[in-house]
Amino acid sequence: MVTVSRIERTAQVSVSILRQDGYLIASIHAALDDGELERFQQELIAQISEFRSRGVIIDVGALDVMDSFGSRTLRNIAYMARLQGAVTVIVSIQPDVAFAMVQLGVELENVHTALGLEEGLARLDELTGGMRLHSRGRSV
Repeated sequence: MVTVSRIERTAQVSVSILRQDGYLIASIHAALDDGELERFQQELIAQISEFRSRGVIIDVGALDVMDSFGSRTLRNIAYMARLQGAVTVIVSIQPDVAFAMVQLGVELENVHTALGLEEGLARLDELTGGMRLHSRGRSV
């Protein structure tokens, strides 16, 4: 089963959260201010609990800047998800963003990352022991 929820700004969708089998896939489509980041964190953690998700992918490919608050929020999401039994993988960090994060000493310590969505899904399957459930209840 696939469901989508959105965190919206006035005229554009800033974040979408897609539920696919036992995973949540959250895509950030535009830069978020601190309040929007906090709402995103709350919504994602609530959905992990509600849908008993085994894994979470956060796609940050649309971001051209990652400040310390944003990276700390992503790290906190990964820690909160882990406390609920879900593994988090952050995908699609732009090369310039990665370079700037290293130069500024911004870290995502102990948070899994992958190049893109396909690699992120493969990493989640590896980390969860292939426990992604299909709608028919079988594991992959």
